Amino acid sequence: MILTVITAFIVSSAISLLLARTRGRWQILDIPNDRSLHAHPVPRTGGIALLAGLVAGLVTAWLWKGVVLISWPLTLAITLLAGIALIDDRHTLGAAPRLSMQVLAVCVLLLSAVSDPVDTLTVVTAGLFLLWMINLYNFMDGMDGFAGGMAVIGFGTYALLAWLAGDTGFALGCAIVAAAAAGFLLLNFPPAQLFMGDSGSTVLGLLAGVVILQAHTRGILSVWLGLLVFSPFIADASVTLISRLLRGEKVWLPHKTHYYQKLVEFGWGHKRTVLAEYTLMIACGGSAMAAATQSLWCQTVIIAGWALIYITLIYLIHRAAPRRGTQT
Repeated sequence: MILTVITAFIVSSAISLLLARTRGRWQILDIPNDRSLHAHPVPRTGGIALLAGLVAGLVTAWLWKGVVLISWPLTLAITLLAGIALIDDRHTLGAAPRLSMQVLAVCVLLLSAVSDPVDTLTVVTAGLFLLWMINLYNFMDGMDGFAGGMAVIGFGTYALLAWLAGDTGFALGCAIVAAAAAGFLLLNFPPAQLFMGDSGSTVLGLLAGVVILQAHTRGILSVWLGLLVFSPFIADASVTLISRLLRGEKVWLPHKTHYYQKLVEFGWGHKRTVLAEYTLMIACGGSAMAAATQSLWCQTVIIAGWALIYITLIYLIHRAAPRRGTQT
């Protein structure tokens, strides 16, 4: 297990360093615009490094112990998402082709997983959930070190939970994702020298959704506590989306109204904001781990407590905006 995780980390960090340091016609740069939080062009091919680390870890597990940690439908779904994202990063395809490929990837995954007759509503709900996780992870990948840190902490939490539950295969799969994300994070921590791009964020979103659902079916962690683990992303993206819908905005267009973006623009900067988010992520992961063995009543109280915390944080950010002269 240790060898596999180290391999994923080394491959991801090495390729991240290479991608951050080299330039060429093949390199894809993120050019700053009025919706960006960065001031200089930054390569956005880090998803390639992250995926390479993931593949290296999975191959090492197979070669070393003969363990297959990923199914062919999930492999195909990841390939579809990464492929369309890389094409879009280069040629800007628009929302419709991206969403169509995302729907196809989710259908491949769900249809292959359904072997017995199940409630149609359950399948549709799972599909919509996976689509939302894919896109919310993409929405939240807008600040140095943010999406990578969420992956390290979120998947790391699941790896530890699965290991404690005795599910070593699931634990190893989650640990590989966390290690690959950590390798990328070395070059993505503020000030970022490399962005993961859509090829990294959409794949991480899909994997996060799959892990939440599989952990529930394996009896490792309930869906509700799984949502708590990734709640710093889920709460910000969901509340922002609902607010934009209520204002009649085109929600598929880029914007700068996420709460983490507001904190950066309030003067916190990337490093202070991302460290505060890391603290929040760790607290959420720790709460989910602590609640995993508690009664349903206790779990409900913990989730309700976190809902109150998020409401308070949102209120404080809105209250701070006028004092900073920031339009919300």
